[in-house]
Amino acid sequence: MDIDYRLAFDLAPVGLVLSRHRTMVDCNQAVCDMFGTSREQLVGQSFQILYPSADEYERTGARIAPILNTQGSYADDRVMKRVDGRFKGETFWCHVTGRALNRNDPHEAGIWTFEDLSARRPVKAELTPREREVAALVMDGQTAKAMGKTLGISPRTVEIYRAKLMRKYGASTSADLVHKLMSA
Repeated sequence: MDIDYRLAFDLAPVGLVLSRHRTMVDCNQAVCDMFGTSREQLVGQSFQILYPSADEYERTGARIAPILNTQGSYADDRVMKRVDGRFKGETFWCHVTGRALNRNDPHEAGIWTFEDLSARRPVKAELTPREREVAALVMDGQTAKAMGKTLGISPRTVEIYRAKLMRKYGASTSADLVHKLMSA
């Protein structure tokens, strides 16, 4: 039995994107549905249009490149932005996994999966780009020192952002913050 790989790509139950130099060269319908757009609107575009801000796009690319270089793959939960349609501009939590096809040049070509987590983890408060990054790492259980290293900021600065998140979410402890960030 021959497998129609194009059909499998198009009908996959998760969003799939093929990329070159952080530009989308192909995507499936699940990605289009998730971001509220069409394939024609995404193909040829930079991944930047899927991010809440240009800063987050740049920092994420810089942060994941060395990991893709050494491990060949990368995964995290991050806040993304719907591109068009009824929910244009809406932010949502998304699980993103990627594999570099060339570890020596990790952004040269890759395949990425996107899973919409909004049903399980809504974005409840207006967060700054840095607060979104810290929130994602808090949910991963990282220490302030590890978060600081990942984000290129001091652990003290991480603590300041964590305190802001705790105020915004009405959390009394870090564990309470994680619970509130993850609750539906």
